[in-house]
Amino acid sequence: MDTWKAQRRKACLALLMLFVLQSPVSALSSDSRPSPDVCSTQAILPGPKGDQGEKGNSGETGKPGKEGPIGSKGSKGDVGDRGDQGPIGKIGPVGGKGGKGHKGLYGLPGRKGKTGSFCDCGRYRKVVGQLDVNVARLKTSLKFVKNVIAGIRETEDKFYYIVKEERNYRDALTQCRIRSGTLAMPRDEATNTLLADYISQSGLFRVFIGVNDIVKEGQYMYTDNTPLQTYSSWKDSEPNDTSGEEDCVEMLSTGKWNDVECDLSIFFVCEFVKKKR
Repeated sequence: MDTWKAQRRKACLALLMLFVLQSPVSALSSDSRPSPDVCSTQAILPGPKGDQGEKGNSGETGKPGKEGPIGSKGSKGDVGDRGDQGPIGKIGPVGGKGGKGHKGLYGLPGRKGKTGSFCDCGRYRKVVGQLDVNVARLKTSLKFVKNVIAGIRETEDKFYYIVKEERNYRDALTQCRIRSGTLAMPRDEATNTLLADYISQSGLFRVFIGVNDIVKEGQYMYTDNTPLQTYSSWKDSEPNDTSGEEDCVEMLSTGKWNDVECDLSIFFVCEFVKKKR
């Protein structure tokens, strides 16, 4: 500040001398009026740069800007914790019959039985023997009635019966269910041969069996919704779906299978599961 005052004083003296040189006469006149104070007027030259002031207070927070562009995809995160177990799915198709297991170990010998009482069992053995003969005769007669008179064929687990009524495939399914059975489903060579002989001996050429690809073209299923797995007996070049609507299957008297239209009306063969005693 002292330097600024000195500079101002020098400027005032310079102006005063300039004023005196330009007006010599008026300066020497007898007029006793004081000369005007040149430095009393506002300074013409700008002053020097002042000192830096104190830092002001922070202003109010501005409004949020617009959302920026979406960033690049981040790296893959860590594997999360395992979730709860989901609901149990539908039961899958029945699998094929497994092989026979290994023979088990022999059990421990039983305790020695008590001594039996003496009896004259000769006549009892004779009666039991006669009963066995009668039971064998009854089984033979029953088999004759089923196989010859009623026209039924059987395996170890099932009965088979040809219904000599011309029906389309869906009606044949219904008729077998009314009789507490279903359309026959040959799953092995032995059953297929039995049915083929049954058809031939009945004087027929073909019958419906329980095989079709109604749900999905080319994926043949039995009527219990299980797929063909290890066995089939298709005729040469069959199935060929000639008409584009051959979704059901017939068995010929030769034992071969052929795909036909489901609206065809022919005889059909039902199967029945034997009741366990």
